[in-house]
Amino acid sequence: MGIWEQMDEGFLNRLGAEFKFEPPRRKGYDTVETIRAMDAGKVKAFVSLGGNFLSATPDTDVVARGLGKCSLTAFIATKLNRNHLVTGATSVILPCLGRTEIDVQAAGPQFTTVEDTLGVVSSSRGVLAPVSEDVKSEVAIVAGIATATVSGKGEVHWMNFHDYDQIRDRASRVVAGFENFNERVRVPGGFYAPVAAKQRQFATATGKANFTVNPIRQLQLAADQYLMMTIRSHDQFNTTIYGLDDRYRGIHGGRRVIFMNRDDIAEAGLKDRQLVNLTSHFQGERRTARDFSVIPYDIPRRCTATYYPETNPLVALGSVAEISNTPASKSIVISIEPVPQVAGVR
Repeated sequence: MGIWEQMDEGFLNRLGAEFKFEPPRRKGYDTVETIRAMDAGKVKAFVSLGGNFLSATPDTDVVARGLGKCSLTAFIATKLNRNHLVTGATSVILPCLGRTEIDVQAAGPQFTTVEDTLGVVSSSRGVLAPVSEDVKSEVAIVAGIATATVSGKGEVHWMNFHDYDQIRDRASRVVAGFENFNERVRVPGGFYAPVAAKQRQFATATGKANFTVNPIRQLQLAADQYLMMTIRSHDQFNTTIYGLDDRYRGIHGGRRVIFMNRDDIAEAGLKDRQLVNLTSHFQGERRTARDFSVIPYDIPRRCTATYYPETNPLVALGSVAEISNTPASKSIVISIEPVPQVAGVR
């Protein structure tokens, strides 16, 4: 809660008052800026609280290079992933409890909270025995790091947060809309987070949601180019791949595929299941991902689709939305070339 590189003044003021310190006011790095800063040698330590930064972000080769320039990379994770193979000068992996595992601290059994896609905040309790008695919770790991590094430099007693109710009590006084957090989250069904669309309260001159009309920029493709978007499969959650099948699109046993319009396939002289290499084009830069199988699909002409994160290496770091700085993973200009046949091999 409050994890953003540019929190508003109200939040920072409440945070400072609650913990009796002066929060930093200057803007931090978003994801794209973090990658640029790592590659420029401006980031000394990278701490990952879950997730797979390497696979989830654009321009995979640049991300890997940036991680390698860090003095320290630390990964707090429930399972191993590819990011753990790309490290800084010193790297540690700190295994932690998963949300489905029972979490018992010195204060007794604990529960965390989750927010669903409708903005409903509810409690989450693990039911499975921990994989090991030595595995700590995320809270215990973070509190332990803080105790070892900043204990005595303020009025926060970090080890008290092993009682998660104390975290929620603090959050209730810092995060707008989460007053009486502990009481409300214990009500069956939880409660709605303060989402503007749900409350119909908007910080505009009219107090209403204001819609704008933005012209669609004309995209000029060369004769041999296509527009590629990245998508997810059925057996996938974020960068976690549970299986190699996609029942949504009739794909079985593999994910390294590119969906193309049948007429485009014929016009390009390609065939169903033929192996091809993909090259992205952005401001004179070229990036190539190899060995993708062509799949005929009901998709508009000159448009293609591939799975994420397999084609993240094709997404240029500089190809972002103007305001949000979000990588343009749904609008990648590519060209397609058949994989060269090796002489004597059929």
